[in-house]
Amino acid sequence: MGGGSRPSPNARSAQVQFALIVPTVLDRFIQQAVMQVLQRSWDGTFSEHSYGFRPKRSAHQAVAKAQQYQAEGYRWVVDLDLEKFFDRVNHDRLLAKIAEKVSDKRLLKLIRAFLRAGIMENGLVSPAKEGTPQGGPLSPVLSNIVLNELDQELERRGHRFTRYADDCNIYVRSRRAGERVMSSVTRLLTTKLKLRVNSEKSAVAR
Repeated sequence: MGGGSRPSPNARSAQVQFALIVPTVLDRFIQQAVMQVLQRSWDGTFSEHSYGFRPKRSAHQAVAKAQQYQAEGYRWVVDLDLEKFFDRVNHDRLLAKIAEKVSDKRLLKLIRAFLRAGIMENGLVSPAKEGTPQGGPLSPVLSNIVLNELDQELERRGHRFTRYADDCNIYVRSRRAGERVMSSVTRLLTTKLKLRVNSEKSAVAR
């Protein structure tokens, strides 16, 4: 991956309401190569409770784990909805995280270029100041790197949880415990990870 390739602005799909981005063929090929490098560097450090977009991991396994928690008496679910997660990822923070395991400055520069490539809409390019582009092969592994910090903190606190991409469920024994967890994890996400929890879509339920 030499320095001669500059990511193209992504074309927004007119048929999709949310910000699903369609990379060019060349960009997709390069993103796939970068994704494989990041996957090799990072996947071994990801939580066993992370099931999305990982080798030998699936949504079926996440469901089976959730059923196990409920059978053990953890029937209340803290359902966290991250508001516009893919649009709010801080580039500098993400790149600093990637640099912990990737020392190649050319690769880091290329990833930054993909993050900042922006969106082409009606012939005009809108540069991206934050967020990761959806629709490309690179975005899922980037989301797992961002949310690995959340996973590690939940494990440190001894929580039972499953996460599939930006969909995170924490299993507790009572509504009261769920409300405490919702409050503390929301603080973690907003203050440390600089993300927002959608209070209207997040809930403690059974």
